[in-house]
Amino acid sequence: MTKSKSAVAADLDTPTDLPQQSVEKISAALNTLLADAFALYLKTKNFHWHISGRHFRDYHLMLDEQSDQIFATTDQLAERVRKVGGVTLKSIGQIAKLQTIEDNNEDYVPPREMLRELMNDNKKMAAAMRKAHEIVDDCKDAASAGLLENFIDETERRTWFLFEASRQEGGNEA
Repeated sequence: MTKSKSAVAADLDTPTDLPQQSVEKISAALNTLLADAFALYLKTKNFHWHISGRHFRDYHLMLDEQSDQIFATTDQLAERVRKVGGVTLKSIGQIAKLQTIEDNNEDYVPPREMLRELMNDNKKMAAAMRKAHEIVDDCKDAASAGLLENFIDETERRTWFLFEASRQEGGNEA
């Protein structure tokens, strides 16, 4: 099956054994995850920069570590799209169109609310990764599936840490 040249410029037409329909499905799923990863990265950095309160240092460091981990996924997701023969995001405008993680532009967010919001965003991201995993499985793309499995585990770990930290912030310390 030949690729639609309107979808991919000839010089970017990466050879693949995947059918064009699979390339398009995989690219769409991974590009949405990529947009969400950028949105979650920036929100996590925003909260990292604006966290306050008695656990400032712990939360500041945790959110910095988590934002680094999220950012590290962006290159891998984008390169995976290219490896299978697709095209990936080119602008903040594309991110804004595709992202499902909502921005938070509030001037002040209490620490516990920050942690809870990020926890819920990470849960949403894990669910989206599982859906993308189903798509890549259906397309017999084992490499994307393996990548997503690792990212799901990392996302669940972030969710767990945010959950525990938000319980601490809420005054439920043991």
